[in-house]
Amino acid sequence: MRIFESIINHKINTITAEELVKYARQFNISVTRAQAKKIAEYLRGKNINIFDDGQRTQLIREIAKAAGPQTAREVNKLFTELAKK
Repeated sequence: MRIFESIINHKINTITAEELVKYARQFNISVTRAQAKKIAEYLRGKNINIFDDGQRTQLIREIAKAAGPQTAREVNKLFTELAKK
């Protein structure tokens, strides 16, 4: 399972705005391209572990500051879906 988590975390930490929009659509989550760009810029190089509740919570707070609370909730849904798979 650690390999799977490493792959997901690597993708999160290197995601582009276009990929984020694609995944959001796939999971029926509303994220604009501008919001996706802000989020992707924030994520790039942070080495966040979305399987760690504390790190994910802090990340969602930062996303809320950058893109708004509704978007942060939507992104949290996406991360939760990715973490379940």
